[in-house]
Amino acid sequence: MGEMRKPDLDLGQEGDLEERETMSWTIEEEAGERVDKLLPAWVSDLSRTQVQDLIDGESILVNGKKIKSNYKVRQGDVITLDLPDPVEVTLVAEDIPLDVRYEDQDVVVVNKPRGMVVHPAAGHASGTLVNALLFHCKDLSGINGEVRPGIVHRIDKDTSGLLMAAKNDLAHRHLASQLKAHTVTRKYIAVVHGVLQHDLGTVEAPIGRHPVHRQQMAVIREGGREAITHFQVLERLEKHTVVELMLETGRTHQIRVHMDFIGHPLVGDPKYGNQKRNRYDEILEGQALHAQVLGFVHPRTEEYLEFSSDLPEELVRLIDFLRQQA
Repeated sequence: MGEMRKPDLDLGQEGDLEERETMSWTIEEEAGERVDKLLPAWVSDLSRTQVQDLIDGESILVNGKKIKSNYKVRQGDVITLDLPDPVEVTLVAEDIPLDVRYEDQDVVVVNKPRGMVVHPAAGHASGTLVNALLFHCKDLSGINGEVRPGIVHRIDKDTSGLLMAAKNDLAHRHLASQLKAHTVTRKYIAVVHGVLQHDLGTVEAPIGRHPVHRQQMAVIREGGREAITHFQVLERLEKHTVVELMLETGRTHQIRVHMDFIGHPLVGDPKYGNQKRNRYDEILEGQALHAQVLGFVHPRTEEYLEFSSDLPEELVRLIDFLRQQA
């Protein structure tokens, strides 16, 4: 059976929606799956709740007919997605609880929960980290524009962990220069499929936009940007590995792409790797990835600061569950 065609569509924090024409898929290998579970895996950062709303509004049809969100697809079904016109995003400060790990007049370090989008984009006009920061800080750097104030770097919606934001332009320029020079410490904990044979290693492979599936990134030999990820095995399980990863560069989806490239995709990743192996929805929604350590030189004092955060409960549960499978 052939591979299903996936649309050139991105609703996530990586950028605004670029194409809005109707997209379609023909079911070949996913027969028996619920349609409201399939679509979030195919369309970046489109949540299951959003899919259900689009089904209710008849923006998602199967064989040209209205369906219920619990509809189980059949081989040969044609699913069409017709997104409504975009609405203008207006930034609103929202009283959303934040886990602030450090804050002063220049910088704020936040432990972002899984499921929170970093900044507003199509499909996520509110409830983002930026909305929460605007309420908490009142003022942020304006260098990244009106929609992304204060945001120096990003982590994906379903990646939890530490993120820094700048409160003024001086801090923003200083932190951005450190990222460009690869001097910011960024360590992640991930759970990957398969058992890594080497205790330590480095993946050095350029990353660019996938030539066919434009909502994905890929290792691209011609025209890709330099990307370097270091890894260290923390624990080997029967069919999985808990690994620490350190970013030297910071390309979009870098860890997810690099681990898939070496044959060890992240558990639960809806975009990369073999989707049929990602059967942990009851424990974890999205990729098993946590930004655990963040270190940088303070833009004003020139002091090196480093912060760490514990694994979130859902990752602890996942690792315990996989240990029990041995």
